[in-house]
Amino acid sequence: MYQHILVAVALDQDHAPERSLQAAKVLLSPGGKVTVLHVKEEIPSYAISYIPADYEANLKVAIVDQLEGLAAQFENGAGVLIEGHSGQTILEWADANHVDCIVIMSHRPGLQDYFLGSTAGRVVRHAQCSVHVIR
Repeated sequence: MYQHILVAVALDQDHAPERSLQAAKVLLSPGGKVTVLHVKEEIPSYAISYIPADYEANLKVAIVDQLEGLAAQFENGAGVLIEGHSGQTILEWADANHVDCIVIMSHRPGLQDYFLGSTAGRVVRHAQCSVHVIR
């Protein structure tokens, strides 16, 4: 059982967070804390001029609302949105916030994953705490 679980979620159609959240419920110690975290990658500079001025701010508000809704399933839950490179940022946040278990969803590896590696793969290889992978 874990005291602080980080549930890393990708908010896209391929990675529904329900299974990750269910695993966190099973792994959580009574009175423990769950953080539902999404890492927003930076918009490439070449695309900035094509995006409406208020898009970024509206997107952040929508993501935070969704994360807080997911975290509300837990007595001591919090939704967190941070920016950065997903694999490295998850690891840094987990270390800085004394996470003792990361729950992350994985997918079947494609050709690009063999060359670049997946986010879940990076987290598993470099985490300083337990990692529970949902396949």
